This record gives sequence, structure tokens and C-alpha cells, in this order.
Amino acid sequence: MTLRERLLAAIDARRPLLTRLQAEGTDCVRLLHGVAEGAPGVSLDRYGGCLLAQTFRAPLPADEVEALGRAANDALGLDLPIACNHRGPAPAADFVAHAPTDAALAEHTAHERGLRFCFRARHRGQDPWLFLDFRSGRALVQQLAAGRRVLNLFAYTCGIGVAAAAGGASRVLNVDFAQSALDVGAANAAANGLADRCAFLRADCLPVLRQLAGLPVQRRGKNLPHARVEREPFDLVVLDPPRRAKTPFGTIDVVNDYQSLFKPALLALADGGAVLATNHVPTVDEAAWHDVLRRCAEKAGRPLRSLERVTVDADFPSFDGKPPLKLALARI
Repeated sequence: MTLRERLLAAIDARRPLLTRLQAEGTDCVRLLHGVAEGAPGVSLDRYGGCLLAQTFRAPLPADEVEALGRAANDALGLDLPIACNHRGPAPAADFVAHAPTDAALAEHTAHERGLRFCFRARHRGQDPWLFLDFRSGRALVQQLAAGRRVLNLFAYTCGIGVAAAAGGASRVLNVDFAQSALDVGAANAAANGLADRCAFLRADCLPVLRQLAGLPVQRRGKNLPHARVEREPFDLVVLDPPRRAKTPFGTIDVVNDYQSLFKPALLALADGGAVLATNHVPTVDEAAWHDVLRRCAEKAGRPLRSLERVTVDADFPSFDGKPPLKLALARI
């Protein structure tokens, strides 16, 4: 099958999902998840008024990008500009890359369940400003948030924080080390009239989380400054860490040491609270990860009342029903 044929098959398989999303007021969706739909290294997303192709192995020539955009628009009955971002090895010197139009590179507004999110196909970072596979997590948090205090760690552009505020959270604290990402988050909150419910803290999440949990801050040097926060109980903690990162305050390693994040997240909870935890590593077995979470909670003195698997939507299919993104709602 050609790339065009694989895209059309993927869109046809999504028709029930597309109908549901449209009814919910959502116009951002993955149209082709190439790794599981016969086109490894290629993805195509719709973000409101723009199409975004991404290549992770070989780049797509300009004519193929245009053909992909035409096929998607024809199948959806739309007329959206397309941009293509290559995130793999550098192409050959004579490679002719696609040149997106000004319309493709303009700032767009994407919608999810009626909420507005800023989107640019190209910006200073690599990752899109809204992770589409986390849609079900945002929906769950919006459903649970009414009257709750929500802590959003590794917040990036604060999509889940905005969803919590829209769900009626009494307070949302978004924490991330990148001010540029938090600035987008603040714009998202303002675009939805939710700025008064959202706070934004530029800081390393590790010392912030440990202070909120009542634990001492660990650091590699004696005089390293960090944001000072008072201990505060939260009703819902969203824990969405990267796979691995080294900071002056410790190492994040979700494969071998998820406990070092999960324990303080549990200790930062008010009684009856919950943690929405994520693990993005494909090689991590979900059942084994759940066992780690349960044992960690027991050792922390905050045994879990329940542990619920949260499934990703059908626009992120997997070979075996076990998508790389794992979401778990842990209630104490």
C-alpha cells in the first residue's frame, strides 16, 4: 500500500471516533499513527485549522507532503494547510524539503471538548503544544476536578491544567521548568477565561514536589537555589514525567525508579485524593508498573483504594492493545 492508501485506511478506521470528537467540540486528532498503521516514522495530525505531518526516520519529499495533505483534506471534506516537521536524521544535501505556506505556520486555535488551545506548527521546541494521546487523561481530569485542588507536574503547556480549571477545580498549580511552555499554558488559560483558577510556577518539579510532600529537598550541591513552596495538600496530582532526565535535584527515571516520584506525589495528597500517573516507555509492562505503584503506596503508608487503567483513544492504535502511553488513576 502507498502512504496515501494507508492514510485513507486510517481515516476510515477512525470514522466513529471522528464523529464522536466532532460532537464533543474537538477538532484535533491523529489521522495517521504510522508506527502501527503501516508507515513507520510518519504521523499526521489535525490541529484545528492546520495539518501537521511529522517524520522520525526518513524525511518526506515536498511532493509527498503535498499529496498527503490533499488526501487528508479530500477524505475529511476540508481545505487545511499542511506543515511537515522532520525529527529524524539529517537529510541529504540535495533533499528538497516541503515549504509550508504562511497560513500553515500561523498561530491556530485547536479545540478539545470546546476548550481552546494555542497551536503553532513550528516553534522553538520540537514537540507539538498539545499531546493528542493524552486526550483521555485531560477528559478524565476535567470530569473529576470540580471543587478540587489540582497539582499539575511537568505541566508543559498546561493542557491538563486548563481541563482541570474548566472542570471546576478550585485551584490549579502548573509546574514546569520551561517558562516558554508555561507562557503558552497561560495563554491557553486566558483563551478559555480560566486565568483566575490557574497558577504557574517555573521551577524544577522535584524540589517542589518534595516540599509539598513534607520531605527534605535533595540536591547535588549545597548552595543550589530552588523555588520555596509551603506544604499544601492537593486532591488530585497529575504526574506526567519525561522518560529520563538529570537535574541538580535528582534523576528522573520512570523505568527503574518511578517510586521516587510516586511516593512524594502520594504524600502531597489530601485524604481521599488521587494521582493520575503516566508512563510513556514502550518497554515498560503495564501490569508490572501497576505492581510498582501499589507496592510504593504500601511502603509510603498510603495504600491504594483503587488503581484504574485509563485507555487512550482509537487514533493511537497499537499492535497488541498496549500503547506506549500508559495512564493510571491511583486513589488513596
